[in-house]
Parts: sequence; structure tokens; C-alpha cells
Amino acid sequence: MHGKLTAEQKQSLYDDGYVIVKGAVEDRLVDAALDCINNTERPNILGTDPSLTNLVNASSITPVVHDVMGYFDPPKVCQVGIRPVGKPSDRFNNLGYRERDMPYFASESHVDGSMTIAVPQEVQTGTDDEIYRRYIASGPNGDLGRSPDVIGHNMVPMFQDPDMTLGLGSFTAFVFVCLNDQSVEGRGQTSLLRGSHHEVEGFFRWQRDTNNRLGVEGPGWPRLNHDAPNRCGLVYLPEAVRDKFVDGDSESTPDGKKWPRPTQILMEPGDACIAMYHIPHSGTRNEFGTESRKSIIFRLRNKKRQPDKMVNGVTDHPDRGQRGEWLEFESGNNPWERSKYAMCNMWHEWHGMHDTVAKNKTVNANATV
Repeated sequence: MHGKLTAEQKQSLYDDGYVIVKGAVEDRLVDAALDCINNTERPNILGTDPSLTNLVNASSITPVVHDVMGYFDPPKVCQVGIRPVGKPSDRFNNLGYRERDMPYFASESHVDGSMTIAVPQEVQTGTDDEIYRRYIASGPNGDLGRSPDVIGHNMVPMFQDPDMTLGLGSFTAFVFVCLNDQSVEGRGQTSLLRGSHHEVEGFFRWQRDTNNRLGVEGPGWPRLNHDAPNRCGLVYLPEAVRDKFVDGDSESTPDGKKWPRPTQILMEPGDACIAMYHIPHSGTRNEFGTESRKSIIFRLRNKKRQPDKMVNGVTDHPDRGQRGEWLEFESGNNPWERSKYAMCNMWHEWHGMHDTVAKNKTVNANATV
């Protein structure tokens, strides 16, 4: 059983934004989770089953994350990530491109916590403003105008705060648990934009210093890309971050736009990937698998950010209710400013990483002298 990350693993987490822990989950727990999934016709609704939440609660993942990050609420629910085997499709993806035209097995690298309303499957007409207003009016709550009460089909609010200064929800860590063979690219596994967490943190700081509006619809991060083929693609990554990871070898969509090459996370059953909230990530197309890809995804937040609020293990916007409800906070507790601080200081909540972070800052400082 694992209990702690090694110094080398902590350095990888610092450098890359994630670390893979081999054999983090015992075979018996993997088998129980697979039995749960295989014995239902609708596995995506089973996120509350103990056989799935035990992948964290009853495995070595809990002591490892306690040591490297800190305490968190034991998950009561999780995201059941099932990706059937499939060929490239003509549907517009969330970026507004045909799925078949996206490189890297249709990876859509994004930072979590962003409102997602179903992207139109027809090319949109009208002015950019008309397309924007039509898009935000098409969510579950109907036409509310530009408002923090607008909710996406993913249940994430358009803005986290009443003043509309925070366009992303946030937490501390991902845990991706692998239940079947994902050791070969093209089997639907999660992809991560290695090392980009540093750039994302720097971008959040720039937004804070510009006007303290963080995330989507803050400076440098429009919500929609009207140059996408459907004229209504989501801007999942700000261009200032995206462009840092584009080079001459990057693959393009038919319009000539180059896309950052993500790292496919290759794992075997029982392996787990622990990753920063800040790292852009995506599921990918399961084109070469022999069965559906089965991964269970958890979102954890260090308990110290809001000790009186329970985080259920799946939400990416825990400063609001799961369906966007407004929560009550005691006087003097501004949850959105606390979250902005964590977004701009990504290691603040990773207590077991402080020595590693300090060592790297010293090395980097000496290298610039």
C-alpha cells in the first residue's frame, strides 16, 4: 500500500502538474467498481455507489492525498467516465469544430469550472453579440440575460459570485482512477497539457492584477470564439496560455489553427493520476479500444478553504450548490476572494508540497543570477 509520494514523485507533480501512482487501488476495489458499472444499463448515474467512491475512500489514495495536499471531505459522489469505442464524428464539439477535425483524438483541453451550455450543431448567424446572447439564453434556466443565475447544462454557474467577477469554479486536486487498460494511446484516456499549470496560475495573477476579474469573461478570456466553424465555440483556454504550448510541430484543424499537443495519460487498472486543479485536461476519443474506456474522476478541495462546507467529490464549483444554488457564508467570509487567492497561489493548499516548491524557487532564483 502506498502512503506517501516520494521526493521524485513530488518533483514530477511540481514540474508536470500531475503524477501517476501505479497500483494505487487494490484489485478487489477495482473489481467491485467494474461489477457495479457492468451490472447496469446506465452506468453514468451510479456516481454515488460506495463501490465507486471507495476507489478513494477505501484505497491508498486517501493517505497519499492527505500527505501531499491535506484533508478533504471523503467523496460521496464521483464522475463515472465511460467512453464507448467510436470513430470520428461530424458533430460540432464544445470548441465549435467538427469532432473529426480535431487533432490528438479530439482532445479539448480546458480548465475545469467553466459553464458549458450545449454548443449549437448549426452554423450560427447574426452579430457576435446576438450569438452570445442566444447562447447564454439556451441553458436550463432560460433567458436571464448576462447573470450569475445562468446555469450550464453541466450545472456550473456562468459566474460564481453576484458581482460577476469570477467566471470559474475551483477546487484543489483531481484524482483520475483507471479501471481498464488505457496503456495505449487512442483508448479514450484523459489527456493533460503537461506543465501548463504554471502558465495558468500566471494568467490568473495577471487577471487579478488587471481588474480582479478571474476566469472566463475576465481580461484576455472571452467566452466564445466566433471564428470557429460553427461561430459559437467555447474558449476553453485563454490564448495567452494556449499559445505557450503551440510550436511548429503542433497539429492543425482545417482552418489552419494550431493546437497544443497534450500528453495522453497511459494507465492500467488500479493506477491513479493525481493532478492539479490548474492543469488543462480533456477526455479523448476511444478510437482504438476494444471496450469502453472506464475511468472514475474525483474533484477534491482542501478542507481548510471552507471548513464548514462539504465538498461532495464531483463538483467543480463548490462555492455554489451542485445545481448552482446560492450558499450561505458567515459574515466576513468571502468565498470568491478565497477562491481567487487559491487560483493565484496554486501551491497554497498543497501542504505536503511546500518544501518541494521552496526548493524549486531557490533553484530558479539561483539560475537567474
